[in-house]
Amino acid sequence: MLSLTGCTERLKKDIIKLIIDEVVIEGESVKIFATIPLPNKIHEREMYKTDILGIFNAGATLGPVQPMRYIKLSHGLNETNMTRIWNKHKQFHPVRNNRFSNRADAPLKRKVFVCLSGGVDSSVVASILVASKKYDVTAAYMLNYDNKQKGAESCWLPDYRDALRVAAHLGIPLMKLNFTKEYQEQVLDYMYQEYEVGRTPNPDVLCNKFIKFGSWLDKARELGFDYIATGHYAKIKKDRAGWHMMAVKDTNKDQTYFLHQLNQEQLSRTMFPISAYTKPQVRKLAEKFGLPTAEKQESMGICFVGEVPMKEFLEKKIKPKPGTIVSSKGDVLGKHDGLPFYTIGQRSIGIKLGDKPLFVVEKRTETNELVVGDESDPLLFKQVVLVTDVHWISGQAPQFPLQCEVRLRHRQELQKATVVKHNANIILTFHKPQRAVTPGQFAVVYKAGECLGGGVVA
Repeated sequence: MLSLTGCTERLKKDIIKLIIDEVVIEGESVKIFATIPLPNKIHEREMYKTDILGIFNAGATLGPVQPMRYIKLSHGLNETNMTRIWNKHKQFHPVRNNRFSNRADAPLKRKVFVCLSGGVDSSVVASILVASKKYDVTAAYMLNYDNKQKGAESCWLPDYRDALRVAAHLGIPLMKLNFTKEYQEQVLDYMYQEYEVGRTPNPDVLCNKFIKFGSWLDKARELGFDYIATGHYAKIKKDRAGWHMMAVKDTNKDQTYFLHQLNQEQLSRTMFPISAYTKPQVRKLAEKFGLPTAEKQESMGICFVGEVPMKEFLEKKIKPKPGTIVSSKGDVLGKHDGLPFYTIGQRSIGIKLGDKPLFVVEKRTETNELVVGDESDPLLFKQVVLVTDVHWISGQAPQFPLQCEVRLRHRQELQKATVVKHNANIILTFHKPQRAVTPGQFAVVYKAGECLGGGVVA
């Protein structure tokens, strides 16, 4: 808290870059509650361009409105001039007006931007934050994909309506943010490119990295929010070494696999309020809060796209390129529609060989051959895996060799492995052979319950 009552002459004369959180005016007393570093002496600090728009000179007339200026604390502070600051700040922060108070003892509330998707998890997140009365909460619905066709409504409208109902129930503002361009360029285009060359990417990992904790976090900071909050099942821990992402007790719902590409800056500005709860407990909380989404079922489709058959989705952009289906022994068994439409370990491929089910065990892009075998085929298992594009959450690679646990897909049980460095990549040697190791997917590294990072399976 920075109080102007009785402040030093030196402080009044200094130009300080700060973020105003609240202004309280009581008669002749004027107090500014602001975020400002005060170690041994006053230091200048950059502020976000949307926190305060305009030149505010407490002892003179307000200057012209420009993208970014500073507040000058000088002689001549009075109620009239400070009221101008108060009104100017409210003018550019309409969603916060109901949070300001004329009480001198009004607590300073951090501003939190909640990702409200219309699902039960994010609805409970918003409810927990509002019920705590510790935060200034605003919700955001992210529009990332729109498949609207003539005569039909957009795929996102039902979820948006649910988000509106939840926001209205909680009495908080809801903003709709359009990131369709970013999602197309950074998630969908990459996904199509990977599938086209025969790999199987994970769009949920990319969506978290580039959209939720990329574009959306940037927008939240631009709008002056301190944190973003989402309904992910993951835990953030802070110590002297930095920020850590930990797995949660509900192993069936743990989502650290999808979040392993986050960095220190992103974690420092993120909240996961339901990290201590299991899914059944979240359902009970939704009922307790009386949420309209309490009984809503989960969506299991592509991130923000929905429950669309993958082949149907890919055929919109990738042309079929028929080829030969062969056994691992080289026998020709049939024809396939194109390698992008199949993934390692897939079972339903339309052909049989005796009574044993067949699985995709390899994709040979050079010859356009789809190789199949039974569930014990050696090609279906790997014990040594090369991983590229490696990212470490801490910002620094651990010491190698690293004895750890690895997850090759969401919800897979953690597998013991040894990690060694190989140029800019890493090599995983598993204690046991792994089934259906899929190029394009992510291998995520864990140690003592902490998600350390990961990379792309080569």
